[in-house]
Amino acid sequence: MRIILQRVTQGSVSVDREVVSRIGKGLVLLVGIGPKDSEDQVRTLAEKCAVLRIFEDSQGKMNLSVMDVGGQILAVSQFTLYGDTRKGRRPSFTDAAPPEMAEALFNRFVGYLRNVGIPVETGRFGAKMEVNILNDGPVTFILEV
Repeated sequence: MRIILQRVTQGSVSVDREVVSRIGKGLVLLVGIGPKDSEDQVRTLAEKCAVLRIFEDSQGKMNLSVMDVGGQILAVSQFTLYGDTRKGRRPSFTDAAPPEMAEALFNRFVGYLRNVGIPVETGRFGAKMEVNILNDGPVTFILEV
């Protein structure tokens, strides 16, 4: 499982020019699921995203989590995080999980985040989406298990 995590002041997802989800201050998570990913990995990364201290405290130090600041999460499934570009000129996506498996694990990931009380919006699985991200900092991390 791979996640590109970005601290944002706002984010949104549009499908066919219609905004389907929107958040204010919080995190945008681009989530890739691999074929060997498990429930344990999903839970581990959801917990990590919820408690990762990347928001600034009153002294300007990264000491607060998205939960601490009352932030939101916009989670977007993104199979291209498993794109292999080592050979040729077209990426191979054989390292990405099949859609049925990926969607189920992605939904479990979102469920874990919601269960700890974080408001979570999502894109539309399998749709062609436009993701608008206003990165704050910029602060961007790559998480992987």
